[in-house]
Amino acid sequence: MTTPPRLVESGSRHHGWFDARPSDVNPADEFSGLRRRWHDFRTKEWVGFTLVHPELYGAMIIQDAKYLSSSEFYVRDRASGRLTEFAATARGGFAQLPRILLEGGHCEFVKPGYAVRYDFDDAGGSHRVRFELAATASSEAVSGELLLDVRQASPALSMSARMPRRSTLYTHKRIFPASGHVTVGSRTYGFHAAEHLVIIDEHRSQLAYRTEWTWGTFAVRLPDGVVGANFATRPQLPDEFEESGVWTPEAAEPLHGIRFTPDPGDRPADLQAPVTVVDADGRLDLVFTPDGHKAVRHQLVVAAIRYAQMYGSYSGTIRARDGREWAIEGVPGVLERMDARM
Repeated sequence: MTTPPRLVESGSRHHGWFDARPSDVNPADEFSGLRRRWHDFRTKEWVGFTLVHPELYGAMIIQDAKYLSSSEFYVRDRASGRLTEFAATARGGFAQLPRILLEGGHCEFVKPGYAVRYDFDDAGGSHRVRFELAATASSEAVSGELLLDVRQASPALSMSARMPRRSTLYTHKRIFPASGHVTVGSRTYGFHAAEHLVIIDEHRSQLAYRTEWTWGTFAVRLPDGVVGANFATRPQLPDEFEESGVWTPEAAEPLHGIRFTPDPGDRPADLQAPVTVVDADGRLDLVFTPDGHKAVRHQLVVAAIRYAQMYGSYSGTIRARDGREWAIEGVPGVLERMDARM
């Protein structure tokens, strides 16, 4: 559908699959007074990036759960298997995640020894990601800067949906050619826009108190152009869009009925087992092979966040609605399991 300028206009929220991100996204605008304050507290917000590079796995995130702000960053060298990771927490509201994001928005999570910053400039044609993480007893220092090419980016996967238990979901995802560098200790990984990619994942969602999902993503540059996929399972209402889709060189196309086998949420969880990923219409036929994982746990009195993000490679086939298909082999990507009380 055509993208509205705001997710919520005159107290009415738009739902559906958009051509792009609305300029202004704040789910709490649907309400007023005390209800607005409550729904603002319920809105969980994050902006993260997955790095796509043949020599490393990597990701970063800035998030605000309203009772807790946090940020994580990791890089794993694919040849040596060395994992370098950092995490920081702060009070709710500490993370900067502006509702008007792409038109000059600045995100940051900065504490002594830990700094992750994003600067967005759609009109100028590029977004900038910067990070400076001091060495710890277990991790070498990490620094870097990545410039994301807006003009050569994929179509946007941007959607709004109603969810069970009076919850809602908004997400924006897009693939960008990336140039710059990531330095870990004395090793520098170069990023070149003609070869390397970064995937943004933004959420502004009013999630149920007990929330769970399994989610994965990848992207790859092929002779036809950049293709990729984003897929997830979570409690869903009938006839509502899911946050799953295939990126073709020309479009972001919705998917539905994602199934993971085995699902990393099954007990007992085996985070080393290969996982098949399929959809209801035969557009995805993938196997994810884990190469490792990072785990995050936050435990408060009545709230908890527990998730594991596996990094590894995808192989198989993805298909467009028009029947075109692309075979992929050993493409870096991630697969994540979240279980939370929010």
